[in-house]
Amino acid sequence: MSDDPTSDDVEIGTAVRQHRLEAVSYTVEGHVATVTMERPDKRNAMNSGLIDDLDRAFAALDEDDEVRVVILAGAGDHFCAGHDLKGILDPAAADHWREMRETAEGKLRHEEVMFYERSLAIRDFRKPTIAAVQGACMAAGVMLAAMCDLIVATDDAYFANPVLRMSGAGVELLVEPYELGFRKAKEFLFTGMTIDAQEAWRLGFVNRVVPRDSLESATRELGEEVAKVPPITAQMVKRSINDAQDLAGQRQAWRNHFMIHQFTSNTQTALAMLERRKQAGSMKEVFEQRDTGDEG
Repeated sequence: MSDDPTSDDVEIGTAVRQHRLEAVSYTVEGHVATVTMERPDKRNAMNSGLIDDLDRAFAALDEDDEVRVVILAGAGDHFCAGHDLKGILDPAAADHWREMRETAEGKLRHEEVMFYERSLAIRDFRKPTIAAVQGACMAAGVMLAAMCDLIVATDDAYFANPVLRMSGAGVELLVEPYELGFRKAKEFLFTGMTIDAQEAWRLGFVNRVVPRDSLESATRELGEEVAKVPPITAQMVKRSINDAQDLAGQRQAWRNHFMIHQFTSNTQTALAMLERRKQAGSMKEVFEQRDTGDEG
């Protein structure tokens, strides 16, 4: 059991172990673990606490030799609505990262550690991972799902990254060219379009599409199938495929994009949009003002 004082560990018989952190829970059953984001009221939008807890959960599961496969899921109706922008921008938030973002240097460091490096840590996690996606998978949620080796989506799941409409250059890791193809990625990002699960499957982003009420069982069934592969074999083949992507330039392209993202988000255009976001009640309101030309 964990020595982390913030966790709540429960052992059910000898087959299931449950662990609860503040914003994440994780369960180990046999050789398959499930990490669940527990912010359903925020559509599992990622704040600092959630990102920290994901890091802790994956670190614990890395050390657990019984675990061969990890499923990443979101509680409630949606997988992940992206970054919790309201939490990041709220001046009342007691978060040292928010305070760091008052300078360009601090903003770069915050996003490098919390968004860029933490995302890559899931992508480079040595054991196979599966994202279980339902409902909204938006912006940084798309990035998060793409860090997993396999994706199972419900037939009502949908994917979008409308950040260019906010004057941002996508999110920290531009996964779309590698997941959707270069030309489709341009359309997806330039238009802010939404694609459904079937289209995501057709494009190769999603491995399987299942009814919503089958998501948990279907993802677990896939996880148990993957877990039949000897651990060292699965881990080495995962590393080999990741290395092939890196040798083809993926990691360097992501690093280049991260710096482009930093520059773009600090332009006068983006900073003006940020101020409007702070004053608006929601991003929907910002988009409506932008698209009607009524930006104040």
